[in-house]
Amino acid sequence: MRIVAVSNDLVRLSFLGALLRDAGIECVLLDSHVSAVEGSIGAIPRRVAVSEADETRARRVLAEAGEADGDD
Repeated sequence: MRIVAVSNDLVRLSFLGALLRDAGIECVLLDSHVSAVEGSIGAIPRRVAVSEADETRARRVLAEAGEADGDD
């Protein structure tokens, strides 16, 4: 798995996931449970991961949507 985005913004994470799924790229949201347990105070950002084979395409999809850096 490769990390293509890191954020504490739940709306942004949802948007990024939708972009990737619409492009036919499976993605996984990592650290959501840990972040929720710590009270969602932003100490532990959530990460969007894709398979290594999809990384280049995923980064291109995010870049075309203006989300190129993948970080807050």
